Parts: sequence; structure tokens; C-alpha cells
Amino acid sequence: MEDSDVREIFGPLFDDPSPANAFNVKKPLLAHYTTIQVLERILETNEIWFSNPLFMNDLEEVRFGILEGNKLVLQSDEIAKACKTKERASYFWHSFNHYFGQFDMQHIFDTYVFCMSEHETYDNDGLLSMWRGYGANGNGVGIVFDTGQLSVVESSPLIMAAVAYETTEARMAWLKQLISRFVRILDTANIPDEKFHLAAYWLFERIKLFALFTKHHGFKEEREWRIVYLPDRDVHKKLHEMFSYAIGPRGIEPKLRFKILPVEGVTAADLSLTKIMERIIMGPSISSPMALAMARRMFDRHGHLDLKPKLRPSTIPFRPLA
Repeated sequence: MEDSDVREIFGPLFDDPSPANAFNVKKPLLAHYTTIQVLERILETNEIWFSNPLFMNDLEEVRFGILEGNKLVLQSDEIAKACKTKERASYFWHSFNHYFGQFDMQHIFDTYVFCMSEHETYDNDGLLSMWRGYGANGNGVGIVFDTGQLSVVESSPLIMAAVAYETTEARMAWLKQLISRFVRILDTANIPDEKFHLAAYWLFERIKLFALFTKHHGFKEEREWRIVYLPDRDVHKKLHEMFSYAIGPRGIEPKLRFKILPVEGVTAADLSLTKIMERIIMGPSISSPMALAMARRMFDRHGHLDLKPKLRPSTIPFRPLA
């Protein structure tokens, strides 16, 4: 049995519950709400900055799924029975702890996400809640990306998917169901001893993806999609030179300064800022004729004349109180 055979055995754990909503099928418009200073930096550097999930506004980000999943797996009598022997069960726990520890001590520090909000085609105003939360209280911009211009690269360490929003109880129930599905597969699979560690690997990988793409239901109005960089999948270290940092109100934070340029094995060969940027919405608090004129001048100054026709003023009659 080859490693790929074990991956195929546990493939059903990764089946998308809503295939019609998968990125490569739905191809939505996605808006990134940010400050106008960040837009200027993107134009200057041709970079978008991915953030580490441990520094994001959801205090449970990643932690909930990883920690609760780890706890349920290590307490599971069903997994122990499916391993058939005490020796194989012991090897499974040892392997699972190894992958958990590797993520906790190494990979999490250079796991990065870029967050966007699903955007309707007709919408040139943006969402008021997003302006307030991420778009400088209406004084920022909404950068709308067209995912229809992106290609799926199977070998890429970048993956894109919609975030699922659930209650704490529903997320716990999902993890328990995952373990039950895993047990049914493991119980009937004839995996040789020398490959048994891969069973633990694929279970941890599925828990990791769950942790990265689920959030508390209180955030559901954000309609978030995210691109996630997984360092363990970047076996050729194609993006390592983009690892960086930022210094801000919360101190020094890890960042991935992603150059919007083709990278073999990571992106399509024709990736460019102009191709993927569908429109730029000026926030409702700075959509004056003067501000629009200066934004167009900014595009001129940084050599992005092709983006000028994509500028839209939000017409939401919103004035921040402070």
C-alpha cells in the first residue's frame, strides 16, 4: 500500500458538504474592506498582506477547532477499538500527538489568512457593518476581487473556501460526527503497520481545515471567504521569502507579504493585480468628488491607469459619529 492509497481511503472525510458553493464552482466576487492607506500600499508594492489567525478579532480563531478536536480524539474509545490492538492504538496516539505538536509549535506561526466578504454583482455600496468593522468606519475602501479570474492549482499551498458559521454546540457536534466517520473508515481499512501513522495525519489534517474555516455564528453577517496559506504544503518553500512582519497597536505580528505575480506551482501563469481586481469602492464617508479625484490621481501616480474606471463611490448616507 502506497501513501496515496491511504489518502484515498480517508478521502471521504474531505468531501465538501456543499459542492455548489466551492470556490471553483461558485466563483464569487469577494470584497476586502480596509483603509485607503492599505490600498495605496497595494498599488505601491503589488502586495496583499496575509495575517496570522492568532491575531484576528475572533478570540476562538483556530484555537477552538484544534483544541476541542484534539481533546475528543485523545478521549475516543471508538478510535482505540478501531485500531484493533493496543500497540496500534498506542502508535496512533503517538502519531496524532506528533502532528498536533508540529502544528502547535511550528506551523501555526506561519499559517496565514487573507479575509474577504462575499459581494453581490450589483452592489456598488458595500455592507455598512463591514465598513464599520474593517473599512475605517466608512473612511476606507472595499477592494472587490473576481475569483472567476483565478485558477485552481492542485499543488498550491494556498487554498480558498467559504467560512462556515455555527454555534459552539453545532461545532462540537460536527467534530464528534467527524470522529465517527473516521472510526467507520478505520475499522474496515486494512492499513499496514508501517502506514498507520498516516491515519492520524489525515484525521488531524481534516480537523485543522475545520478549525481554519469555521467561526462562531455571531460573525455570520460577514459572509467571509478566506485564502489560507498552509506552510506544510509549501514543500518547495515557494513563498518563504514572502514571510515578514508588521508593527502595530498589538505589537509585532507575523505577516505573509504576498506578491501578486505568477508563482510556479502556486498560482496560474497569468496572475496580476489588474486581472483580479474587479472594482474599488470608496467608503461612504469619503465618497466626495474631491476624494474620488484624488483616488484617481493616486492610481496615476502608481502607474495603475487601468484601475481608474473601476472606482465606485458608495452612496450609503452614513456619517460616523466619532
